[in-house]
Amino acid sequence: MLETERHRIILSAVQERPVVTVADLCALTGVSEATVRRDIAQLHVAKKLRRVRGGAEAIAPPQFVGINARPFAVNETLHIAQKRAIAQAAVDLCEDGDAIIINGGTTTFQMVHPLTTKRLQVFTNSFPIAEHLLKQSKNTVLLPAGAIYREQNIILSPFDADGSNHFYARRMFMGCRGLGPLGLMEGDPLLVQAEQKLIGQADELIVLADSSKFAQRSSLLLCPLNRIHTVITDDGIEDRAARMLEAAEIRLIVVEPAASDRRKRAEE
Repeated sequence: MLETERHRIILSAVQERPVVTVADLCALTGVSEATVRRDIAQLHVAKKLRRVRGGAEAIAPPQFVGINARPFAVNETLHIAQKRAIAQAAVDLCEDGDAIIINGGTTTFQMVHPLTTKRLQVFTNSFPIAEHLLKQSKNTVLLPAGAIYREQNIILSPFDADGSNHFYARRMFMGCRGLGPLGLMEGDPLLVQAEQKLIGQADELIVLADSSKFAQRSSLLLCPLNRIHTVITDDGIEDRAARMLEAAEIRLIVVEPAASDRRKRAEE
């Protein structure tokens, strides 16, 4: 990962929570602890963050406390080749005239590019997905009522009457924080509430999860495995995770990232 990209991720992460540890930043950037510490030192000297024992903090933390989820700007840089291939496979399941739900996220956002060739009815709580489809496609786009959470670029409402109960879809496409034997996991109660409402409006739940999600866990269960119809992931999935899905009778679609994307990530 390039230094400028790492710095952008680090600065975004320190705006998300009071203190970000070196270990957290290593997981986000995929580089060594020594590299992260050098990045923190450079950003501290440039007065873009404050170096603290074991990590870093924002110089001027935001007054508004958002939801417990990584910023969109951070997540969109991770596993991008895998996300593109997964998103293409998801769009391949759609036919013109379908009504679908797309949950906000960086993997689902990659669906917007192949969706420009389709004519669907799309209900989404993702502000960037809606904006892209409105400008670049002929899909019909519907949004729920609620507040826009800028860091995650999603629209959420704590109230039941957000308009989602009036939309019926054949399929819902969504990402997740983690995927394990108990089911899909998320990290914030408001996210869980909003996503459960949307799941209830679709016949089939299609989960878009790169292979790293099978190793991640969170404190909140979104839905059990038996609610999932299909999981689309990349060829990095371990046999144990594949067997877990097979035992739950979940359809598994495994994709291979494009060779050009693989080379680009290797060069970085």
